[in-house]
Order: sequence, then structure tokens, then C-alpha cells
Amino acid sequence: VNFVACQLFALLMALWFRLYLHPSKTSPFIRHVVATLLGFYLALFCFGWYSLHFLVQSGLSYSVMIFVGLEHMHKYCFIVTLSYLIVCQITRVYVFDYGMYSADFTGPMMVITQKITSLAFEIHDGLTKPEKQLTPSQKYLAIRRMPSLLEYLSYNCNFMGILAGPACSYNDYMAFIEGTCYQPRHQENANGKENGKYKQTEPSPKNDVISKLCTCAISLGIYLSLCNLLPVEHSIDDEFVSTTPFYLQIIYLYLSMLALRPKYYFVWTLADAINNAAGFGFNGYNKDGSPRWDLVSNLRILDIEFATSFKMFLDNWNIQTALWLKRVCYERCPFNPMAATFLLSAMWHGYYPGYYLTFLTGIAMTMAARAVRHNIRPHFMVCDSYKRIYDVITWAWTQVAISYTVAPFVLLAVGRSLKFYRSWYYCLHILCLLVVLALPVRSRRRQAKEQQDGLQDSQIDHNSTDNNCNQKEKAT
Repeated sequence: VNFVACQLFALLMALWFRLYLHPSKTSPFIRHVVATLLGFYLALFCFGWYSLHFLVQSGLSYSVMIFVGLEHMHKYCFIVTLSYLIVCQITRVYVFDYGMYSADFTGPMMVITQKITSLAFEIHDGLTKPEKQLTPSQKYLAIRRMPSLLEYLSYNCNFMGILAGPACSYNDYMAFIEGTCYQPRHQENANGKENGKYKQTEPSPKNDVISKLCTCAISLGIYLSLCNLLPVEHSIDDEFVSTTPFYLQIIYLYLSMLALRPKYYFVWTLADAINNAAGFGFNGYNKDGSPRWDLVSNLRILDIEFATSFKMFLDNWNIQTALWLKRVCYERCPFNPMAATFLLSAMWHGYYPGYYLTFLTGIAMTMAARAVRHNIRPHFMVCDSYKRIYDVITWAWTQVAISYTVAPFVLLAVGRSLKFYRSWYYCLHILCLLVVLALPVRSRRRQAKEQQDGLQDSQIDHNSTDNNCNQKEKAT
């Protein structure tokens, strides 16, 4: 109740913030101060003195940024921030309320951890690496100066994202505060200077905010109606397992997970609406000229429910967290980045055993799905009817695989999670193992490297051919 009340209050404050503290009327300093103070007020109201952990975590990380050299600052900041989150999560889980689904102070700390670590890597990229070593996305995100303490606290603890996020890039947040988010940014002219301000009509987020609030209302209604009718725990009930045909167990598991997801739809869509109401989240225009307000969106509901691959589901679920994992781990890990990314995701979520069972299973599922997609999918792309058949089959498989993988994430305890997998005879684990062994597939990094090597080889062959021709011409 505290959480929903605070979010509704934040929605009203967001409207006031956009209308009365607009960048054209108010300096960035005032906007930073108001956003930060409102964020601390909401945290104090919702979590009491536990909200001091937000300040302690942010303060420790900022000290590391200031006092540690730029060359290694991002690594130490990552370790300190994640370690503090881990200590708080272990204390909450194993000392206070094991298995309780209460709103707890470690939820906001998870988002703050994303912001702090992203900021540290972006500062490192902007102040220590030459441009040619950065990917296009890293160039866009790179930070060229150290943020002030006020800017840092405003980015981490503003009222729009203090309770439920989502995470966002520091450059995007600063553009919102300074009022440049509606202008084409990161464009350079011949002199290397940033283009002047563009006079452009500021798009209104009203339609998107109303649409997202309607989605929130529908999601909350569905969740409250179905969550008690279709509990996931019923799938490991001894009588249910012994008397229910296996195909009905599969259908029940899918329906119980389907009934659980609207809780997340409600929380993340409401958070997105709050950011949009404040004027944050503009992401350009659609082809028809309508504004897009999905810069900080955390999910795409239809793409989730109709996902035809494991990757498609993950790409549209908790989008900002997936981007964080990609930017700080997957793109930077020198060996086995997929396993490292799943492990980091499990550590970030918490320390229930079910989380680790879910993410270990997720590694096997991802490898098997990748193998199937690379080896079998091309045979169904010959005509539209085959493609539709393939999409239906892969949709059903994806929904079952996701439900099977995520069940321990909901059951939490290792005993109940293993009991669930035993009731299914570990069938999907075994199937994934057989698929990976029968249909080996190269990693994306290896494929990219081989393609690059192939291009270099062809370039070398081309150059050697040119040299031979030149030598023949000279000889002639």
C-alpha cells in the first residue's frame, strides 16, 4: 500500500515538475535539488530509516570514483556497489523475512546499483579510452566530465525512479534535466562543435501516460483476480502431481505464470508513466510522426506474450536490466560472457537458491534455443506457410520453456524447486543437453571474429593480387 501510494504521489509530482519546473523556467540546479529531495522523501515514507542504505551505498561509490584513479575506478566501484547490495540482500533474506514477498529496501538498491556501475563504466570510457576503442553505443554513453555530488545523487535517487526504476543512462538523464532531450544530440558539424539549438515543438506525453495508466489498471485487475486462483505452488502439490495428466500440468504451469506476470507489468508500466509524465523518456518519432516515449520502458507486453524464441522473450522483459547486463558484463567479459552475464544477473537479484537454479537452467535453455535457431529455422523459411507453422511451434515451446525455467525463481527454496523439477523428470534439462550435443553452434563472438578474419583475408588476397598485377605491369 505504501508503494502504490508513493507511486501515485510521484505521478502527481511528475506532472507538476514538468509544468512548473520546466527547463525553460527553472535552472538545472533547482530541478536537481527538487528531484532529489522528493526522491528521499518517498524513500523515507516507504522504507523508513532503511532508506539510509541508499545514501550509504551512493556515498561509498562516489568516494571510490573521486579517490581511486580513473584507470581502475570502474572495477573497484563495481565491486564496492555490488558487495554492499549483496550484504543487504543476505541480511534481509536470511535474518528477517525468508520467503516473504514484501516491499523491501533492497529493491530500490538494485536499481541504484545498476545506475552507479553504469555511470562508473561510462566515466571510464569517456575519460580514459580513445574514441576508436569504443563501440557506437559506448561513444553515445561515454561521460566526458566527473558529475558533481548533486548531479550524482539526483541521477541515483530522483523521485521518478527511486522506488521502481527503471535504470537509465546518465547522459539521457542530464539531457532531460537541462531540457535538451527534445533536440537532436550528439551531432557534430565540420568544425567539431555541437550544433546550435533546434527550435522544435515539444511533444506531449499525455496520450502515452493515459495509455500506460490504463495498462496498469488492467494488469492490476488481472493479477488480483487470478493470483490466488492459480498459485505456482500448486504445481508441486503431491495430490496434483499424482492425479493430473502431464499435459494438464504443463497447461497449469503456463497459466499460473501467465497470471503472475501482470504484477510486473503493473509496477514497471506505472514507473514508465511517471517518468513520461515528468517529460523523461522521449525517444524520437515514429514513421507516422507521432512521438515515441519508450526510452526508459522496461517491457513490451505483446512481444513477451507472443515471443517465438527464448531470446525474444528476454529482450522484451526487464529491458533496462538487460541493457545494463549487456553493457557492463556481456560486452566486456573476456571469456564465456553468456555464463558470466547469467551469474551476475543471479547475484544482482538476490540469494534465494531458486534464483541460481533459474539462471543456470537459463544458460542451458539459451544454448539449446540458439542451436535450434541456427540449424533448424532456415529449413522453415522457404515459404510463408512453413514459417507460420514454425512460429506456432516455437511460441508454444518458448512459453513452456520460460515457465519451466522461471518456476524456481517463484518457488525460491531449493527443496521446492528440485521437487518441481523432479515432478517433470528434469525432461527439459535433458532435452537441452541432447540438443546442444546434437546441434553444436558457434558463439556469436566467434562468428563475428571469423567474419572479420574472412574480410581481412579477402582484403589481403585482394592486395596481394593487386601487387602481383603491379609487378607484372612493371616487368612488362
